[in-house]
Amino acid sequence: MAKTTPYQKSEWDTLHNNGPFPLKLLYVTELGGESMFPSKTERYKDAAGEVQRLIRETAEAGEGFRAYGSRWSLSNIAHHRDRMHYNGYMNLHLPLAGEDYHPQTGYDPSDLFFFECGNTIKELSQTLSSHGKSLKTSGASNGQTIAGSVSTGVHGSAIDVGSIQDYVVGLNLIIGPEPDDIIYLERHTRPALSNTFADKIGARVIRNDELFNAALVGLGGFGFIHGVTIEAEDKFLLRRHVVKVDKDVALELADSMDFRNSEFKIEGETDEEGNPLRPYHYKVFMNPYNDEEEYVVEAIYKKPYEVPYPDPFPVVQKSVYRELIYLFVKIAEDLPNIIPKLIKQLNDVVLPSVDQTTIGTHAELFWDSQYQGPAFACSFGVDHRNSSKAWEVLAKVAREEGPFPGLFAMRFVKQSEAMLAFTKFPITCMIEIDGVLWEKSDKLPSLTEFSRMMIEALQENDIPFTLHWGKNADWGYPNLVNHMYGTDVVNKWKELRSALLSPEMARVFSNDFMDTTGLSSVIDDADEDLIASLDE
Repeated sequence: MAKTTPYQKSEWDTLHNNGPFPLKLLYVTELGGESMFPSKTERYKDAAGEVQRLIRETAEAGEGFRAYGSRWSLSNIAHHRDRMHYNGYMNLHLPLAGEDYHPQTGYDPSDLFFFECGNTIKELSQTLSSHGKSLKTSGASNGQTIAGSVSTGVHGSAIDVGSIQDYVVGLNLIIGPEPDDIIYLERHTRPALSNTFADKIGARVIRNDELFNAALVGLGGFGFIHGVTIEAEDKFLLRRHVVKVDKDVALELADSMDFRNSEFKIEGETDEEGNPLRPYHYKVFMNPYNDEEEYVVEAIYKKPYEVPYPDPFPVVQKSVYRELIYLFVKIAEDLPNIIPKLIKQLNDVVLPSVDQTTIGTHAELFWDSQYQGPAFACSFGVDHRNSSKAWEVLAKVAREEGPFPGLFAMRFVKQSEAMLAFTKFPITCMIEIDGVLWEKSDKLPSLTEFSRMMIEALQENDIPFTLHWGKNADWGYPNLVNHMYGTDVVNKWKELRSALLSPEMARVFSNDFMDTTGLSSVIDDADEDLIASLDE
């Protein structure tokens, strides 16, 4: 049987040392052995029973419960001060066949896969590759668990694909300790797996588009995500180019996304008429402290899968953050006025080398992250048509209130159907500020204060925005979530959550992050029809 080891703790931290945060008890669950449960499905169901036991134990103690995987988020979204559950050992892949597919599914059955919550993106890619398949997109690297990635809306830079949650087509939620509290949730307009499959994992079925879209980016507040159904696609190759581009051309493209009629042309990436192709991925790197005439641009183009192809790893390894960043910034902490010079010197380390071309699978290009020291990351989502305007506004804050030990980049992502996805615009430009944590001083405000200044600057310039849920921000800024999504959308998300969870379980699955953002509040007497299965 699944075994949980409880650890008495006093604190917990993120991978990038954004805490520490207080903690009382850490649960670590390991699956029952194969000799005891030869069937993967039975091992999976056994683990669900163990999670329900822990939820009951937590509720009876009057405390809260939160699951986490790789500790990748830089905000405290994955944290709970009472009890936390480590999911990393819960990494089964349940094979699907025949009767497991919904008879009216519009998906190609060969593209559907079911994974347990603790599988990392790297593990998903390895499993899919053995079936000749690939993820549609991922974040910049592969260490996050699938449940955490979905819950916080982890995105890549796939202009016409979306974020990780956008290829999730089913959720297995544990919403309490009772037998009826294991749910398999899908959209009613696009069913994927059958009631027979749900029966196998001991779940009751709800097919409801609105509830699914609310729970998809659920921030950990819709219960314990035990498993997900994803839609993969046939394996493909990506050809990656890193070049320097005139900054006016790079920013005009950001605002228009009109590649066909642009001056941005890479040899071999044109159509039969010589017009530029639309890339799979477009990323622009910017340094706010240098008045550069050119920006480093990463453009990636999708190609059919064929072998052999050159080994991509030597080039990929040169493109990730180095610990040298931390060394330089530590030296500069007491001398903030020289940070711009240091950032300029660090360009060759932080940014990908230019004039590079490499080709590989998605899993090979978006590979292991090597920098795991103290770091900060702020990320604002804006409509791509406001890209250059928002960049100018945020860069001005960095120059006038800093300088801060970080650099900027833009990535572009297709709109998500998830109700609280930060990729809410038709094409969302994610303006990212990544760097190494610093200490507040007389000359430098704190990270939270820096975030507040950027929020206020965007508001003052009438630029609608969102914030990446898993990154650093002034999450206590007044009325922030309502400003980003609108009161009606936020209230609908709360109402659906309140209809799905009992008041006791809504409290168990809340945490400081949800309290701070105002998303933990329960709507009394929420209409139960909101969560009805609509496929009957």
